[in-house]
Amino acid sequence: MKAAGVVVEYNPFHNGHYYHLQETKRVTKASCIIAVMSGNFLQRGEPALLSKWSRTKMALSGGADLVIELPYSYATSHAQRFAFGSIFLLQAVGSESFCFGSESGDVTAFQNTHDLLETQSEEFDAFVQEYMSQGLSYPGAAAKAYVSLEKPLHLDLSKPNNILGFEYIRAARILGSKITPFSIKRKNAGYHDVSLGKGNIASATAIREAVFSHDIQKAQNYMPSFTFQSLTEEIEKKGCLMNWERFYPLLRYQLLSSSPSEINLFYEIEEGLEYRMIEAMKLSSDFQSFMKALKTKRYTWTRLQRACLHVLNKITKEDMNQILDLPPAYIRVLGMTETGQQYLRSIKKSLELPLVTTVSKHDFKGLNMEAKTSLVYAQGVLKNSLGAEQEEFKTPPIMV
Repeated sequence: MKAAGVVVEYNPFHNGHYYHLQETKRVTKASCIIAVMSGNFLQRGEPALLSKWSRTKMALSGGADLVIELPYSYATSHAQRFAFGSIFLLQAVGSESFCFGSESGDVTAFQNTHDLLETQSEEFDAFVQEYMSQGLSYPGAAAKAYVSLEKPLHLDLSKPNNILGFEYIRAARILGSKITPFSIKRKNAGYHDVSLGKGNIASATAIREAVFSHDIQKAQNYMPSFTFQSLTEEIEKKGCLMNWERFYPLLRYQLLSSSPSEINLFYEIEEGLEYRMIEAMKLSSDFQSFMKALKTKRYTWTRLQRACLHVLNKITKEDMNQILDLPPAYIRVLGMTETGQQYLRSIKKSLELPLVTTVSKHDFKGLNMEAKTSLVYAQGVLKNSLGAEQEEFKTPPIMV
């Protein structure tokens, strides 16, 4: 069986994601689509709207055949590590190709840009350092550095999906992988668009805005019926959908009950950020006001949210570095269709990494971190929290 991979979060799954999966099948001619999906916490430093189990079910209903988990240590890291972990796992599970959505849609432009940047790496690094010394964040300095290069790039690397696509290409080359890249041009909605707009495709950001504005009915046309059903069922079952405000009291407790030196131990807390976090927390009654008080030109909103996640989950620099020094050590299956099950049977004997379907039977550091962070995620539930806490340990792979 021929397999193609996608890297996803599905927060939540919408019509644009459905289009991406259908196009992936078309351009790769694969009979099995493998989705490597972030767990309960995401790359932009946010708790997922729905649990990973609900999102797995949506992925399988929408066209994926096999869903494997991107561990917390990669799923909540910067773009380069996020991409490396994702492509490593897709390669490890036998995917012959991968397909990503981008503002460009031209995979050759990504490959040519990578080649060009390799020839100008010293010049690029010098520009980045210069712009960061002026107070810009790394992404802001990098975007400005791309424009300043002597030879113009083939790709606009100020666009978020282009940046991720570039990192996927870079990861595949670092790994010496033969996995073939494809790219699908995003339709209609931009990554950060906050309005639903015309047609039936909107960004996940716009859909989340509608959901938390108690306007979920307005967003219904932009998602498959199974997504709408999952959202309403989650509210009924657990009493809420997850966002940062659900966890703000826990974050507040962590920051105000810890000394600056204790906070400094957590991953991504650098350059005195611990002092700024404590002072901002004292002045803020909710997460949004806290972030506005915390935000500076040097740190992006996403970077600060990721730091908050690690404080919330008590993930230290030592915890993370022990895992990130090595590539992923296992393949965790979250769900599959009959096609995905057949594919796993066909490759199981050739896998070089252990296949995990039950957390309690294994003792990997990454799985221990997953169990820890999933318990924290369960604390955001309004009702039936005991059931939510047991999901990580009791839930078998979803079958659709």
